[in-house]
Amino acid sequence: MDSFTLAYLECALWSSTDNSDDSGGEPLDANYDIDDIAPESIAIVEKECQDFRDMAADLLETIGADDEQNGHDFWLTRNGHGAGFWDRGYGKSGDELSKIAKSFGSCDPVVGDDGKVYFE
Repeated sequence: MDSFTLAYLECALWSSTDNSDDSGGEPLDANYDIDDIAPESIAIVEKECQDFRDMAADLLETIGADDEQNGHDFWLTRNGHGAGFWDRGYGKSGDELSKIAKSFGSCDPVVGDDGKVYFE
């Protein structure tokens, strides 16, 4: 798995909770890691990450961030976490990257009955 996609998945687990109680529960990364993500979800995420990079290639080159930061920011921005491309000081490029990221819509990692993490 490439570093962009790995950072995206790590950020998804870090920034999401298992909703196991009224306060939202535990962060997913407290009990789950990349190996717990369902293979079909990995395939979807890899395609979305590649599609984003294809759509945003020229802009990603102009901002000078590494793949790990960009993967992290793609997750945060597409899901409206209050941080991401738009707040890193990238100016117009950050705004355009945010538009592209948001065009993918939001998604949520959820734990299935089988104990695997799925993205909905």
